[in-house]
Amino acid sequence: MWRTQKTLLAALMAASFTILTALDFCQSTECQSYDNVPLNAEMSTQTVTSRWKNVSVSNTVQDMDYFRVSCKKLLVFPVDVVDGNFVRTVKNCIFSKSIPTPLKAPLRLVAVSKDVIEGVLDLDLSVTQSDHFLHFASGGKLPPGSVPLAHRYGGHQFGYWAGQLGDGRAHLLGQYTNRKGETWELQLKGSGKTPYSRSGDGRAVLRSSVREFLCSEAMHFLGIPTSRAASLIISEEQVWRDQFYNGSVKKERGAVVLRLAKSWFRIGSLEILTQSEEINLLRKLLNFIIKEHFSFISSDDPDRYLVFFSTVVNKTAELIALWMSVGFAHGVCNTDNFSLLSITIDYGPFGFMESYNPKFIPNTSDDEGRYSIGAQASVGLFNLEKLLQALGPVLTKKQQHQAKMELEAYNIIYQMRVHQLFRAKLGLLGEEDDDAYCIAFLLKMMEETQSDFTMTFRQLSEVSPKQLHNRDFSQMWALADVSSHDLFPKWIHVYQHRLRRQMNDSDLERQQRMKNVNPRYVLRNWMAESAIRKAENNDFSEVELLHRILSFPFVTQETAEEAGYAARPPQWAQELKVSCSS
Repeated sequence: MWRTQKTLLAALMAASFTILTALDFCQSTECQSYDNVPLNAEMSTQTVTSRWKNVSVSNTVQDMDYFRVSCKKLLVFPVDVVDGNFVRTVKNCIFSKSIPTPLKAPLRLVAVSKDVIEGVLDLDLSVTQSDHFLHFASGGKLPPGSVPLAHRYGGHQFGYWAGQLGDGRAHLLGQYTNRKGETWELQLKGSGKTPYSRSGDGRAVLRSSVREFLCSEAMHFLGIPTSRAASLIISEEQVWRDQFYNGSVKKERGAVVLRLAKSWFRIGSLEILTQSEEINLLRKLLNFIIKEHFSFISSDDPDRYLVFFSTVVNKTAELIALWMSVGFAHGVCNTDNFSLLSITIDYGPFGFMESYNPKFIPNTSDDEGRYSIGAQASVGLFNLEKLLQALGPVLTKKQQHQAKMELEAYNIIYQMRVHQLFRAKLGLLGEEDDDAYCIAFLLKMMEETQSDFTMTFRQLSEVSPKQLHNRDFSQMWALADVSSHDLFPKWIHVYQHRLRRQMNDSDLERQQRMKNVNPRYVLRNWMAESAIRKAENNDFSEVELLHRILSFPFVTQETAEEAGYAARPPQWAQELKVSCSS
């Protein structure tokens, strides 16, 4: 146990830059450009630099012809021996080659993230207005070096093993290493059928794609580890969906999101290999993931899989605690949607809780409330138990016992982090024994008065001590709601007494700290729905507005206030439902 903790401490101190490693071969003749240069520690800097020899390093690239991806690292794994996008059972591989099916023209770019385009992909934003980009980001044209792949994985869905799943409507284009030395995997979502499409058509629709694009970027700017979204492209291609599984099938427009992550490997990536008894491939994939994404773990460490598991346990607890601190609930916490890098991926049904309610369910398809916001932490534990089962064949009995001990610490880690985050939300410095009571007291009053989660904490960040003492909340609707509780004066007394014990801490400093962790704007369902309804009528102005506002969620913005994004949610918002259909 102590050895593992020391390794984790070293991880926190380790640099995030990963040096490119050598590969003996690339299994595809389609790998081009710098992919053909041996990548070892000595050559990696030279290789990356050579890509920019004709481009000013102070500017972003203004020509898509400079943009290339690499397939080399991914193709070190065996690839499905069968070609074609027809549905089938796949064995003894990690990926299947799968060509995207382009959206039918006319195409329209309706949303783009400047932060991703310029800050991650090194492209000038003007490039996104070109036909070249339009076709690249919708599956119609592959960048040099790309061998499009669909990833094979399985998963436990709603508590039950679902067998082979995989990328049923996503194509991994390859890896891109930017000028900062970061490596990102580019993926198209909604780009057509793959061997893993099952009964699906491989498409995504406008409404779910708008939600994914907006939430990916919103979560990033909230400080939550997440995949990113670069662009959203739509067409007039007809996609038929039964949105609420009630027999009401309707025509919707197809869309493709260009999204990025450091890795798309998830718990289900390992589960499928263990379930299929492909243990050599399981070990090879684990070694790859550790080398690429957990570089602080030595490849020679006999406990490397144990340390890997311990790290994922810690980071998963941290991720879910962060979700809870902003009132976010992932609506489909299946093992195939839980990243091994502990980032938020696969934005299907999700929701930001409005009135504080531990039973809040973001997914109308979730009849049992398995993935309610109050159950997110316990579902995280369930998923980690399945990860441990997947690792079973590569762990000794002693390591399995140690791993179970690490898993038993999950709830402690989670609770500790939640308390840290909520102390920060209340502006509390240090730690006192009664802090948990102060936090729980407030949350219980919020639950009983149905007070808004986001704005209660935000308005506590903005209210003066005098207003708080006098309960002067005429311009603060959320605080007015919670203050209607009979015990609110008692809580105020406890809270203010705690604040007065913070030496050398001014009210101004406390308020600023609180504003930095309590967002004023989150992607509420009604805001997304309003943008989607306009988008369905070819008005994408609110998609653009929300993207801009949610890029600065902690800053009060005039246009956001005018739009009512910090106001009491409209009455019609209570009737909104989000399902798995997308």
